[in-house]
Amino acid sequence: MNSKDQKVLVSSFVKEVNEGLTAFPKYLSSKFFYDEVGDELFQQIMALPEYYLTRAEYEIFKTHKANIIHHFDAKNEGFDLIELGAGDGKKTKLLLEELLQKEHNFTYNPIDISENAIEGLVKDLNLEMPNVAVQGQIGEYFEVLDRLKQMSDRKKVIMVLGSNIGNLLHPRAIQFLKKLCNAMHNDDLLFMGFDQKKHPQKVLDAYNDKSGVTAAFNKNILARINKELDANFNLDKFIHWETYDPESGTAKSYLISKEKQTVDINGLSLQIYFEAWESIHTEISQKYDDDIVKWLAKESGLKIEKSFSDKNKDYKNYLISKVK
Repeated sequence: MNSKDQKVLVSSFVKEVNEGLTAFPKYLSSKFFYDEVGDELFQQIMALPEYYLTRAEYEIFKTHKANIIHHFDAKNEGFDLIELGAGDGKKTKLLLEELLQKEHNFTYNPIDISENAIEGLVKDLNLEMPNVAVQGQIGEYFEVLDRLKQMSDRKKVIMVLGSNIGNLLHPRAIQFLKKLCNAMHNDDLLFMGFDQKKHPQKVLDAYNDKSGVTAAFNKNILARINKELDANFNLDKFIHWETYDPESGTAKSYLISKEKQTVDINGLSLQIYFEAWESIHTEISQKYDDDIVKWLAKESGLKIEKSFSDKNKDYKNYLISKVK
């Protein structure tokens, strides 16, 4: 990571922690769950029996990879594959193997806010698939997308997997999709995962596992504030709480203070006061159906070309194009 990118990420963390903890009600962004500890905890979450999302999307890639790749590069003219929030790349490797086997001309640009995740992924790919032209990018999505758009006029396929779009309520999701639309040329494609509406208990269990890994993942943001901003959060004084509204399809995660307490954040010269049972909203995990995805796309200047589903219809990946 160059010093400019490092400064941008650090200043973003400082700014958003300050804003979120001085607001009412309090909130923190789930994107800050991820550091070396958070990355490891999320790897554990993806392996949990309750967390169906990763398995469902992996099944889609394994079952439909040839069809997916065909739609990415139907004319076999070559393209740049850009993945936002790449993580460990486990699912994407299935597509990369297919692209190599079918001898497509492509480059792979994984983008993630986590330096640890990108460095690990690039290292793995250099060992496992040395023939893949890979260039990892660390930073906020749109700053990196603007940079990539200026670097190349070649067709782009932008991937957003893991239902990361679900971290945004619909108005902000539309803003996000509009920005993606603006970053796309007419022939570019968007390939995006959307977790589908399903039995409410299955949703709740996915974000509130019995072993407590998801709780530790949420609390890691407090641990990061302690470590990076010299704060004194006592993680044992907070509980993780999950809710799900089947009408709106919105799952929400909170950290709730078990008692009245004061937290010092020395790096911000700030004291934060909590009443007993006061909450910090940490994460949104939105669930969808075809009509909602179609509406989101239309509002953003996009349209659905095709979708791919797992056998249980728990999850879908949509191929989306720009309305010309």
